[in-house]
Amino acid sequence: MTELTPAERSDLRARAHHLNPVVTVAGNGLTPAVLAEIERALQAHELIKVKVQGAEREQREALMQALCAAVDAAPVQHIGSILVVWRARREDEKTAAPAEKKPARASTAKSAAAFAAAARRAALAKASAESRRSPARAPAPRGRGVARGR
Repeated sequence: MTELTPAERSDLRARAHHLNPVVTVAGNGLTPAVLAEIERALQAHELIKVKVQGAEREQREALMQALCAAVDAAPVQHIGSILVVWRARREDEKTAAPAEKKPARASTAKSAAAFAAAARRAALAKASAESRRSPARAPAPRGRGVARGR
């Protein structure tokens, strides 16, 4: 279990304030599936909130200690039914060998913001083209039986 200094703990509490719980621990406690989900969330976010349902304060404290020992994390805060846990992101085998990774193409390496901006531009161009093609008047029908005024 990782230990934090009071200054680090204070900074992490401030960062966790706006977060929503990503894992809920209910009546079955810390099952292997719950621990696996907490492990994935810590790897992705480093700082997470865990909601505990149906437990008294002492049980939540014991759960916090067991959780932190199981995933090698540091307890940040226990307030009400919410536990805040932090662990530094671990290096994977995937990120340990970047030389084996194929270079990303420029078109697939766009950020979400760039993708959204391109989609907005495409939608605006389409709307502009449609407005230019607005029918001023319907074309006259052609063919037999149509008499033209003389």
